Amino acid sequence: MLTSTYIHIPRIGSTIEHRIWSCGIRTWSEFAEHHDEIPIPAAKKTTILAGIDESMQHLRARDASFFAESLPKSEHWRAYRDFKDRIAFVDIETTGLSPNYARMTVVGIYDGKNTKTYVRGIDLDEIVDEFAKYDFLVTYNGARFDLPFIKREYPEIEFDQLHTDLMYPLRRIGYTGGLKAIERMLGIARSEDTTGITGFDAVRLWHEYERGSADALELLLKYNREDIVNLETIIELTHPRFVEDAFSGGAAVQAR
Repeated sequence: MLTSTYIHIPRIGSTIEHRIWSCGIRTWSEFAEHHDEIPIPAAKKTTILAGIDESMQHLRARDASFFAESLPKSEHWRAYRDFKDRIAFVDIETTGLSPNYARMTVVGIYDGKNTKTYVRGIDLDEIVDEFAKYDFLVTYNGARFDLPFIKREYPEIEFDQLHTDLMYPLRRIGYTGGLKAIERMLGIARSEDTTGITGFDAVRLWHEYERGSADALELLLKYNREDIVNLETIIELTHPRFVEDAFSGGAAVQAR
């Protein structure tokens, strides 16, 4: 989808982008070959051709920061396929809902192959170096919850990567509710141990761990690991729908 994108180019908005798509031109290479056939002003074509050339250079260089800065934040999902080799699916556990009075207890990171869980009082500070390894972050409600929590405790983490908060593109294609509700709608099953556990239970499990229960921590970490692994399953299942929705201008959702 990234190489079908034009709205990251300066002075090119969604109207021009959809006009290009409506001509059957999807990729940058197709635009370069057929731009004379597209009914947009010549000055716009010149701008787009220059933008395509610059974008190709940054893509070949694996420069995720260029697209993180130039793409609207709501459209970062478009770069998922191109930068998933340096991706982190992220979810945190906390003692409450506000970073002003609650504490992080667990930070889970999944790179598509391995899960890592960082625990307060054990190794939580290691997330500072860990986050620097990734070009693309995927969360659910992370823009409002997970990342502000992390940033408050670790302000040195920049979070200047590409970031898709799945809650928003999922809403566009008709999926609403919390993460567990989305999983159920998509037919994603939890393990027997974690089925039915909620964020409130995660708080309870942490307090049980603080009182000496190693089993409570083990269950909490298993719950968190399923959260982050399921984020990958969700985006893999729904990304084609995100693409369809973008090309149709939302008409695909309205028709469902």
